Amino acid sequence: MRVEIEQVVQLIQRKDSKSLEEALALLQNTVFSFSMKVCGQRQDAEDTMQEVLLKSITNLQKFDNPKALLVWLYKVAKTRCLMSRRKSKFAPREALSIEELMPDRRELETLSGNSHGTPETSLMHRESAKRLREAIQKLPPDYRLVLVLHDMEELSDSEISEITGLRAGTIRVRLHRARLFVRKELARHAVD
Repeated sequence: MRVEIEQVVQLIQRKDSKSLEEALALLQNTVFSFSMKVCGQRQDAEDTMQEVLLKSITNLQKFDNPKALLVWLYKVAKTRCLMSRRKSKFAPREALSIEELMPDRRELETLSGNSHGTPETSLMHRESAKRLREAIQKLPPDYRLVLVLHDMEELSDSEISEITGLRAGTIRVRLHRARLFVRKELARHAVD
């Protein structure tokens, strides 16, 4: 569990305006970070953060459990991100097929290659991280959401199920397909 969410719950229980301000400041970073990963665009993430914080002002008093608060925040942020994404003309309209996602032999060889310690290692790591972020942003929102919640936010399948309303099997399939897609995107750029 994120430490800042536990701190927010403690601050909320004080029931004074200064504590509420501190709680909202802590939530701001958590919600923005999550929204940036899911929405992919800074403006959408900022809008999502503001909307979630506005909604949370009246609802924060109801939470005495950090896990319940975190799940609720992620649900609201997820819904807002997906709604803003659906309005975008750039939103992907197609589902991922497993056949398209499977890397071919050359891509697998590229992926399994290991790098040697050179002076360029840190530069290569930064470039790899950038390509990884770009590949994740190319995922359709439903797949990106599951990948972000599981691999980046380190939530369990049951917590992801609470947030998304998906069954565990669906979560595992989407996570697997999302990872395959990202792997294929990274391999494609490694070959270029």
